[in-house]
Order: sequence, then structure tokens, then C-alpha cells
Amino acid sequence: MANNASGIKKIAINTGGGDAPGLNAVIKAATVAALNRGWEVIGIRDGFNGIFLPENYPDDDGLLKLTYDVVKEITPLGGTILGTTNRGNPMRYPMKDTKGNIVEIDRSDEIMAGFRREKIDALISIGGDGSLYMAHCFAQKGLRVVGVPKTIDNDLEATVITFGFDTARSFATECIDRLHTTARSHRRVMIVEVMGRHAGWIALESGIPSSADVILLPEIPYDINIVADHLQKHFAKGRTHAIVVVAEGAKPAGGDSSVIEREAGKAERLGGAVDRVAAQLKDLIENEIRTVNLGHLLRGGSPTSFDRLTALRFGAAAVRALEEGESGIMVALNPPDVNYVPLDQVSGKMRSVPLDTDVMVTARDLGICFGD
Repeated sequence: MANNASGIKKIAINTGGGDAPGLNAVIKAATVAALNRGWEVIGIRDGFNGIFLPENYPDDDGLLKLTYDVVKEITPLGGTILGTTNRGNPMRYPMKDTKGNIVEIDRSDEIMAGFRREKIDALISIGGDGSLYMAHCFAQKGLRVVGVPKTIDNDLEATVITFGFDTARSFATECIDRLHTTARSHRRVMIVEVMGRHAGWIALESGIPSSADVILLPEIPYDINIVADHLQKHFAKGRTHAIVVVAEGAKPAGGDSSVIEREAGKAERLGGAVDRVAAQLKDLIENEIRTVNLGHLLRGGSPTSFDRLTALRFGAAAVRALEEGESGIMVALNPPDVNYVPLDQVSGKMRSVPLDTDVMVTARDLGICFGD
């Protein structure tokens, strides 16, 4: 039944930043909850590009009408049916000036004009820190906006967990489990890189349950000599192999994270941490070393039941928030409830691994080395 008190007739949904398992579940829940209230629902393709650059989408002008039939079977699907992007931030859009230099300009007013053109009353924006910052900016410009926290990195403030993280850590754990068997057979040191950007949640919460010997986190700059000494003592006890888990944002003491790309209008790309650690260890230990980068494998595939349920709860809660007149907020998991948090408390902020958390204490009690 339509809810006239909200004043909403038409909403849009978009997904931005890196893809994560559970995005489609949010889209489904938000769509069904909105349709049940008599609202029209459209999906914006590729972040904000569908409404920002409609000329790039000759088939549908960058907008997908979301119906019961479109979303009814998408809950278990990885990725996003709307597409996503982490390039071309409209607040810092790269363009050439008259001298041919690349400069960043704010084109957000063009997107606001697009929302008015399509008569969109409100937006549900699903994304990580960058996408939620954009959502906050549009809310300040007068658009009714509710954000949904999404990232496999689990690095967003004010929510206990983000959907996508459980799938990523579960798959990483399975992969590291498999590496034990081949490492044991060849008496090797296997060094595994996992995603997470500048937060070590995936490395920590996959490395501990998969019995890693060393875990290197962005939050703890490592001394490679301490890592090497730990491994030498490990093998001196008769151990046959070792596993080192490296977060992509890990950095040596006095150094920086390994960056492979910095370009205007694009998210910074990290990479190469595993190769750097392997090169540093090569002359410090005698054991054969092999490296594995799990990379985008952690983003793909079907979401776990936990991520599906969390995503469905977030999508439905976002619609309830709009119905209640909320704007400029993010839905957040605060067990056992989903509550609302102002976007200005989360946009542009990162949630790192607390070094005094029980999980860290447990890891040290288990003898895991963090390079410090």
C-alpha cells in the first residue's frame, strides 16, 4: 500500500566502489520494500554514471526499472546487477584544462540536475567510504539520501560489520587452509596477500582461524628481521612449513604501503605487498618461499548466509528510514538491531583494527607474530 505521509513516489538505488558479495541482496530488499509501499524504483548503472552520463547508455539511458521480476532471484548472486565503478568521482572528475593538463573539477550539480530531471525523490546509495562521502555531499545539496555500508574490507565506522566481509574472510580462510597442504609437502614458506586496503580485518580474521604463523597488518608496521627470527625459531622446533598472511596495506617500519596506481579521479590501488615481503625474507631465511595473491577472488562468488541476511536487513531498513523521513544517514548494524547513523559521522573515516581487541590478544596468545 502506498505511504503518502512520506511524500515519496520514486526512489533510485545505486552501487559504488568495489563490488562485494551481498550487493544484489540489498537491491532486492530495498526494491521489494519500496514496491510494497507503492513507490517506483529505478537502478542507476555504474555508480552515478547512469544518471551523470546517460549518453553512454543508448539502450536505457543509464537507468534500469526495478520490478519484482527483475530482483526476485538475485539474492544469492555475487556482484551487482546495476554495475559499479571506482573511477570518475563526480566531486573530483578528471578533465583536461586549456593547456592539456589533467585537473579535477566538481560536477556534482550535474548529477543533482539528473535527479530532478528523472523526478527522483530519494536515493539509496550502497557503497564504501568514498561512495558514502558522495552520498553525504548530495544530502547536503538537498537530495533525500540513505546510505548502506558495503565493503569486504570491514573498515567503515559506526557499524559492527559490513556485508561482504564475512564472505571474503571465509573464502580467504579456505584458501589458506589449502595452502597448508602444499606448503607442508614441500617444506615451504607460503606468503599470502589478501585485500583490505589500509585496514587489516581480512588478514587478521582469516589468518587466525587458518593457523597462520605470521600476520602482517597495516596497523602494525613490521620489522622484517623480527619476522625472520620468528620463522627461524618456528623451524628450529621441527615445524615443516609456515604460512605468512600479508594485508595489501601492510608496510615496513618507517615505510609506506605498496601502491601500484595513483591517478586523478580514481581510487588509489594497492598491490605488491606480498612480493616485497618475499624479497625482504629471501636472504634472511633458508626455506623456499612461494607467494600467492588472492586479490579479487575475495570479491567474487555467492555471499554467505550471514552476508545475505545482513544485506537484506540493510536494504529493508533503508526503505523504512526514508518512509520515516530520514535523510543524510547510514543504516548500521548494532546487534541485535539495525539503527541509523548520521553520514557526517562516517564519511571520509576509516575503522582500523584496534590493537587491544580480544581477537588481537588471542592471536598473540596463540604465538602468532605481527612483526613487532
